[in-house]
Amino acid sequence: MSNTVLFLVPALIWGSTWHAITWQLGTVAEEVSVTYRFAAASLLLAVGCVATRRSLRFSMRDHAFLAGLGFLMICVNYNFIYWAERIVVSGLVAVVYSTIVFMTPIGMRIAFGAPLQPRIFVAATLGVAGVALLFLPELRAAGQGGSVAFGIALVLAAVAACAAGNLIAVRNHNAGIPTIPGTAWMMAYGTLFAGVVAFINRAAWTFDARPAYVLSLVYLAICGSVVAFVTYFTLLKRVGAGPSSYVAVATPVLALLMSTLFEGYRWTWVAVLGAALAVLGNWLALRPVPEAAAPRDREVTPTAASHRR
Repeated sequence: MSNTVLFLVPALIWGSTWHAITWQLGTVAEEVSVTYRFAAASLLLAVGCVATRRSLRFSMRDHAFLAGLGFLMICVNYNFIYWAERIVVSGLVAVVYSTIVFMTPIGMRIAFGAPLQPRIFVAATLGVAGVALLFLPELRAAGQGGSVAFGIALVLAAVAACAAGNLIAVRNHNAGIPTIPGTAWMMAYGTLFAGVVAFINRAAWTFDARPAYVLSLVYLAICGSVVAFVTYFTLLKRVGAGPSSYVAVATPVLALLMSTLFEGYRWTWVAVLGAALAVLGNWLALRPVPEAAAPRDREVTPTAASHRR
């Protein structure tokens, strides 16, 4: 599977999950829905591993990192985003979340000594600016005040958690943890932590039997979790944690394209400019660079192992 496909699959799926998640809201507490989603996803991956004779056995040290990855990428990331969207508009969430394209390369530099390439920061600036222009009307209407600031803080915490999760994913890949079994355990631990959060918040363990909720849960578990995370982690293995994080820039663009098809979203020249900048940023970040032109990114260029996210 090419890098382009590995990039587009999670971007397209996560772009569609923005709409699917709205069918999850209302009856069942967000923390409980997150738990249901990743419990189903981890079970599917575990069954798949057993069926294909992939080993699910890892050392205690590896389990500690897999648990940390599940805590950050599943529990903290998803719950904080859900809570933030109670307070601020989704456009503001998208813009703030796209700053992961800055956080991840800086984290790679601190944790692994990976070089900070100027083109990555140029691409990051283009990407974030593009997302901001896409949601400019929402940003203007977002207002000010303590609640908005708190919502932004929640999103920034989610971004930091996801960026830190990317670093753990690089470590797991370099340690030889294969993608699918590792993702199964990551989601299992994430489910456990999400359940603990639901318990602490005294969320009611209800279930919505309406077709909209059930079908969206199935889609989020299979496509939004199993397929999207496995392809994203494979991309991370191939191109690095920094470039793969640009999925966060492409996702809102693709979400608006889907909204155009199914919800009648109307494009303005500002939105078109924003989409163009976001696409340009993605192209610049992901385009191949000759070996002589850029230092090799050893953190994600394995010597003998197989991968993850």
